[in-house]
Amino acid sequence: MIKMKNFRILVRNIRDGFKNVVRNFSLSFASISCITVTLVLVAVAIVGSLNVENFTKIIRDDFTIVTYIKSGSDEDKISKIKTDIEKLNNIESITFDSKTDIAERMKQESEVFNNIMSSWSASENPLYDTYLVKVKDSEKISKTAEQIKKIDGVEMVKYGEGMIDSLISIFKIIEKILIVIVISLIVVTAFLIINTIKITIFSRQEEIEIKRLVGASNFSIKQPFVIEGLLIGLIGSIIPILVTIYGYVALYDKTGGKIFSQFIRLIKPFPFVFEVSGVLVVIGIIVGMIGSSSAVRKYLKI
Repeated sequence: MIKMKNFRILVRNIRDGFKNVVRNFSLSFASISCITVTLVLVAVAIVGSLNVENFTKIIRDDFTIVTYIKSGSDEDKISKIKTDIEKLNNIESITFDSKTDIAERMKQESEVFNNIMSSWSASENPLYDTYLVKVKDSEKISKTAEQIKKIDGVEMVKYGEGMIDSLISIFKIIEKILIVIVISLIVVTAFLIINTIKITIFSRQEEIEIKRLVGASNFSIKQPFVIEGLLIGLIGSIIPILVTIYGYVALYDKTGGKIFSQFIRLIKPFPFVFEVSGVLVVIGIIVGMIGSSSAVRKYLKI
């Protein structure tokens, strides 16, 4: 019986929450508009932050240490260098790239190179045999490169250290800024909703006083406002969700999933846009509920 009674109260409060949104539509519209505008900005910041994180991951995953083998090294020496590299802790894979193969690729890529290199004999080829080394942890790539450089028979190592490190540092800074923006926008939204709903509550003090006089509990008085906040947050997230889905898909199609270069690739739209949309719904609902609850508790002293 108690459970049925609580259920009926919940159903009635949900109904009252819907009625209150409609009855006080002008004030509800202000709260909904506030959430909508802010969630659009939050969506942009989330999409940007996650894509920047993806850019960083792609660059790290594509890190390759090009290990140049000293000229004149025989097959035994080349094989030993590979064995020594494999003994290191941070090695994921090693691929051998002979100077003959490198020369052939260069000839195919440029007519000028083809004219010059076609006259070379095997002994005249000045290029280096190389090992292309991928690491498990890109954070330790500098240390791994130094270890490889010390191996007997290695001429030098290259992995674009200066440019890549700078690029990743820039991406990290951008990512942190976007995260701060997201958090700030959510806090500002909550603050604005608290103040907007406070006006609504003050306009309905008589209604609340009547509920108190008939013996309504604090919880039953507050619950419709919380549900109202939930509905406001849910409605306010609809437009940001549509903007996120259609806007991101259009951006991805227009750019072909790449921005500026092959390294800077966008996350594929699906299921990414649905995941972001889910986050927006949750943020909208939570902010709306917290805003309503805080306004009732703080300003009406329930």
